Amino acid sequence: MLFRRLVALYSGLWLYGFSMAVMVRAGLGLDPWDVFHQGVAEHVPLSFGAVTAVTGAVVLLAWIPLRQRPGLGTVSNIVVIGLSVDAGLWLLPAWESLPVRVAAMLAAVVLNAAATVLYIGAGMGPGPRDGLMTGLVRRTGWSVRLIRTTIEVTVLVTGWLLGGSVGIGTLVYAFGIGPLIQLMIPAADRYLPGFHTVGRPTPNPAAEPSTADSRR
Repeated sequence: MLFRRLVALYSGLWLYGFSMAVMVRAGLGLDPWDVFHQGVAEHVPLSFGAVTAVTGAVVLLAWIPLRQRPGLGTVSNIVVIGLSVDAGLWLLPAWESLPVRVAAMLAAVVLNAAATVLYIGAGMGPGPRDGLMTGLVRRTGWSVRLIRTTIEVTVLVTGWLLGGSVGIGTLVYAFGIGPLIQLMIPAADRYLPGFHTVGRPTPNPAAEPSTADSRR
């Protein structure tokens, strides 16, 4: 199981970074965090992947006052995704044909969802950005929806003002990534532990036999 989880973790992280590179090359808009990364990269002498890694490290520092503890997946997220996105941008051409760009953008969103399922399914710690969200939810008592929306809108607007790419791809990602992940979870749930508690109802102690140990 450990070997399977490590394979899922690192393949998921690498595919996640590669899907980001495909979205950049499609040129039809990025997800909110990548709009921010691209906007910052326009103003500093760093590659897109390096900005992604540095941003992840800075966000990770914000975990300290939130008393969040990173896992192997957290640290690996910073390193592997940064390397993967730069490798993808080096390998992939800039497409001119609009149909090709649309197809690439759609494929990137699907690949990103699959990569997310593998990475989270490994159950080896959240990424810096997701950990920031869960830490703020725990510390403030505000809803996940409010915290997530506030973070996403803030980085999206900031990235756009810095010159990041916002377009139809941004909307497709925003509305498509959740349903795609939900659709793919059952396939990973059979082999990986990360989603085993997702969507499961809390057991009713009164309905369990008193001598049974139902803990997993």
